[in-house]
Amino acid sequence: MWRICCLILLLPLFAFEHNYADLYTVRLDPSRIDADKVFLLVDKSDYRMYVYEDVTLIKIYKVVFGSNDQSDKLVEGDKRTPNGTFRIQQKRVDGRWSRFMLLDYPNSESYEKHGRRVNAGQVRSDASLGGGIGIHGVESASGILDYYVDRRINWTLGCVSLKNGDINEIYNVVKVGTPVVIRP
Repeated sequence: MWRICCLILLLPLFAFEHNYADLYTVRLDPSRIDADKVFLLVDKSDYRMYVYEDVTLIKIYKVVFGSNDQSDKLVEGDKRTPNGTFRIQQKRVDGRWSRFMLLDYPNSESYEKHGRRVNAGQVRSDASLGGGIGIHGVESASGILDYYVDRRINWTLGCVSLKNGDINEIYNVVKVGTPVVIRP
């Protein structure tokens, strides 16, 4: 975990070192990637998900979120995407969103933040944190298409959404237990 935290702090230094345009179009080959070394970094400020294998950036995806308010999720129903460090808890093929990767939200970090917010009077003590937060494709049957992602149209209830082709690709690279860091 310390490697992930150090890498996250150093990422801004690396981000401007190279032109990463090809990392949007490169196709990932799961047979050439060690799933035990993969982690995902979701940056809400630039609508991107960065895929790392150990310390090497191997792919960048465009993503969208729940609300135009990019602040941290406070309570169930606020349509915000939570900030924090999570793990993929479950993966499934999904008729609605193509693929769905459930995150372990709320986790102990989420409950600690909630406790601090209750003590500060920011949320009620009986407020639910919600759940069911994950990474998934778009909802084509409802008219929510890939262009929502390209145009940064936030539409989920708090999840991270990718284009269906992109979620299908990353689904084959990550495993249950893969770390996912979501930052503002």
